Amino acid sequence: MGPIPYRIETERLVVRCWEPRDAPLLKAALDASLDHLRPWMPWAAFEPSPLDEVVERLRRFRGQFDLDQDHVMGVLTPDEGEAVGGTGFHARQGPNALEIGYWIAAAQEGRGLMSEAVAALTHAAFELVGVDRVTIVCDPANVRSAGVPRRLGFVEEGVLRARIERGDGRSSDALSFSLFPEEFRASPCASARYRAFDAAGRELVA
Repeated sequence: MGPIPYRIETERLVVRCWEPRDAPLLKAALDASLDHLRPWMPWAAFEPSPLDEVVERLRRFRGQFDLDQDHVMGVLTPDEGEAVGGTGFHARQGPNALEIGYWIAAAQEGRGLMSEAVAALTHAAFELVGVDRVTIVCDPANVRSAGVPRRLGFVEEGVLRARIERGDGRSSDALSFSLFPEEFRASPCASARYRAFDAAGRELVA
């Protein structure tokens, strides 16, 4: 597979590798969205976190990104003054495949922003990274989250029982979606407009 972009720009968003300096933005978005996130995101049970802990978390995310171990990204406003949510590429679905995860701040829900971000990431995954499959997994009860892959032409594969660890000893079912190259070309993701850049700020072109 090709390199994961460090930065993706869409019409209304900047999606990029988190930086430690983003810690106040991330903390503000999380702290204002905990009731919204806790039913679906196991890690939200451990929030709020002190700012210094958020800084260290983002240092770890950046290190993992640089080492191509995991690719957690922030979703920001175009001026990068506010965190809209989070997303990223995760290589936990096998070779030549990427899983896209995401969450959105409560105040930003209902504007189609996460669909815009995921469409751009999916396009980049197929056209720039060269994957054979993109996967999205969410709790079956999370109707809004499941609406994103459905709107973008992903194929619903089914429900995997007790696959999402909740962090308190419980597990939730996982609703799985996937998209293959031939399906991507006929999906709304294929028309997603974006620009992508590497770690040096050089634009990536398919």
